[in-house]
Amino acid sequence: MGGEEEFGPSALGTKEHWDAAYERELKFFKESGDAGEIWFGEESMTRLIRWLEKQKIPLGCSVLDIGTGNGVLLVELAKSGYTNLTGIDYCPSAVELSKSIMEKEGLPHIKLQVEDILNPSDELSGFDVCIDKGTFDAISLNPVKAAEKRKQYVKSLHKVLRPGGFFLITSCNWTKEELSNEFKEGFLFLEELPTPTFCFGGRTGSSVTALVFKHRT
Repeated sequence: MGGEEEFGPSALGTKEHWDAAYERELKFFKESGDAGEIWFGEESMTRLIRWLEKQKIPLGCSVLDIGTGNGVLLVELAKSGYTNLTGIDYCPSAVELSKSIMEKEGLPHIKLQVEDILNPSDELSGFDVCIDKGTFDAISLNPVKAAEKRKQYVKSLHKVLRPGGFFLITSCNWTKEELSNEFKEGFLFLEELPTPTFCFGGRTGSSVTALVFKHRT
C-alpha cells in the first residue's frame, strides 16, 4: 500500500469526521465505561514502547502523542513507567474522552490539550519524543490541499521536537521510501521497525509501516 496516487481524498481526512466519531465514542464511554477502538491495535503500541525501552530512553523524557484520540497509547506508556506525557488532538471531544479515561485509570499527571499539529501553540515545543499513529495518514486524506498540509505537518513537527529528538510514525498508507521522502527536510531516517507481513499471490508485503526518524537542524 502507499503513495498518494493510490489513495484519494476521504472523509477520514476531515475534522468533521473525527469530531463526530469522538463524540460518539465519548457518549459510549459515559454509558459503558469502554474506551473504544484502539487505533492500529495493541501490537503497534507494544512495538513503539519496546523501541523506547531498547534505546534506554529515560522514563522522565518528554513524550508527545500527536492525534492522541482516546489516549490509550499514553495509558500504556504510563504503565511502562513513563512520567512526562502529553497528548494533543484537534477534536475537543477526543480530549474530553481521553481525560475521562485517564481519570478512570488514575493517571492525572498526563497532560491533554486541544491542539492542531498544523498550527501548534508556542508552548508546544522541546519534546524528546513525538509519536504519530495514523495522524499523518489522516492529513494525507484531507480533501483540501492535502500536499500543502503534509508539508506544514513536517514543519510543525520540526518545531515541536527538540534537536536530536526522535519521531516514531506508524502508517498504513505510506511505504518506508515514501515516508523517508516526505520527512527528508529536517529529519534523518534511523530505522524501520518490524511489522506483521502477509503473503498474497506469492508476494510478501506489509500493511503497516513503522519508522523512526531523528530531528536534525
